[in-house]
Amino acid sequence: MKKIINHVDNVLDESLNGFAKAHQDIVALNQQPTFVRRLTASSTPKVALISGGGAGHEPLHTGLVGKGMLDSACPGQIFTSPTPDQMLAAAESVENGAGVLFIVKNYAGDVMNFEIAAEMLDCQHDTVLVKDDVSLPENHSTGRRGVAGTLIVEKIVGAAAEQGQDLSQCKALGDHVAKNTASMGFALSSCTVPAAGRPTFDISDNEIEMGVGIHGERGREPMTMASAEELVQHITAAIDKELNPQSGQQILLHVNGFGATPLMELYLVYDLAAKFWEDKGVEIKRSLVGNFTTSLDMAGCSVTLTLLDDEMIALWDAPVNTAALRWGC
Repeated sequence: MKKIINHVDNVLDESLNGFAKAHQDIVALNQQPTFVRRLTASSTPKVALISGGGAGHEPLHTGLVGKGMLDSACPGQIFTSPTPDQMLAAAESVENGAGVLFIVKNYAGDVMNFEIAAEMLDCQHDTVLVKDDVSLPENHSTGRRGVAGTLIVEKIVGAAAEQGQDLSQCKALGDHVAKNTASMGFALSSCTVPAAGRPTFDISDNEIEMGVGIHGERGREPMTMASAEELVQHITAAIDKELNPQSGQQILLHVNGFGATPLMELYLVYDLAAKFWEDKGVEIKRSLVGNFTTSLDMAGCSVTLTLLDDEMIALWDAPVNTAALRWGC
């Protein structure tokens, strides 16, 4: 293992310190319990959006705290859920009279701990559960995982909250975006958690893991390494079967890197995915390419598709000012 660290026990704390210093115009870091919050609260009551999860997926979620997106994010240890006391403290820190909406990826630890925090919260609150990973069947024992589609939910609902939509409206919108979003990814290599000191799973030079998770989980099946066109075809077909976009449907297409894939390759994947849906008459209205929901140093990527309507497009375009997304401000 070669990593730029001092000690495995201090990686997250030192990284968060650097993140907070680098973006001190946008966020503030709270210690014990640990959470990142918007530096400047809304001047009027608005729904407070809280998310979080294990570290190792940066810039998700801390990099999405700021105007137009999250009010606070709770980072757990690498690939480990944050604790209920983090979530409760974060919510109490940013709630300002309009209630709290938790946006939660569908992983057992995240779901359980956010539920515990919600039960202790003394204000209006609700939860949007994101489970966009179509590499798993809907009837999987733990349900489908929440992956890169989480960012899409956070951006669109964050804009709605910023514009004054109430808790019930933000909850309904979040559920709608989540329902109309599907993702799938593949890995060329595993990732290495610093505390483990070795790759999470073994993979040969001529194999990829299709349908991999963002915590270093193996995919739904190993496949022989193939051309980019063949790999992307496998993913786009699965997503298309799930959402079944019709000719003329407006979509957002997001190609997300897992941390160790060059942008050159991510844009190549975007071109192939775009051609797949353009050939079906689907209209790509918005796009996002880059490393946003990573898995430490994993090589590979995911494709996310969201079915759009005019309201969702306007909310996507609304001003946002975070470390990872910034436009219109």
